[in-house]
Amino acid sequence: MPHGKITSKVIGNYEPVVFDPHTELEQDLLNPEFKLAYAAIEEEYAALDSFLQARKEAGLTQDEIARRMGTTRSAVSRLESSFGNDKHSPSFATLRKYAKACGKKLEIKLIG
Repeated sequence: MPHGKITSKVIGNYEPVVFDPHTELEQDLLNPEFKLAYAAIEEEYAALDSFLQARKEAGLTQDEIARRMGTTRSAVSRLESSFGNDKHSPSFATLRKYAKACGKKLEIKLIG
């Protein structure tokens, strides 16, 4: 089955379930507890999305980013998974290296 294509075809005893993440999120945000928890991590996920989008636009793999940063693929993987994780926050210098490896410039803004 091609990526992103939804099918209702039954395969053996398996019938695929249609899943639309945007609709699910809208539905989940109606729950006040979920909405509060989501708001607490929304900035981290937005930052992660920016970094992953930059890598995708550059057409680079984690290995290629790692080479350009002078590090390992596992370090890049840890960096990409560190967003939304209170245990490890990457340094400004590391984020700048990642952005440069993607052909971008890191810019941080405070919004009121």
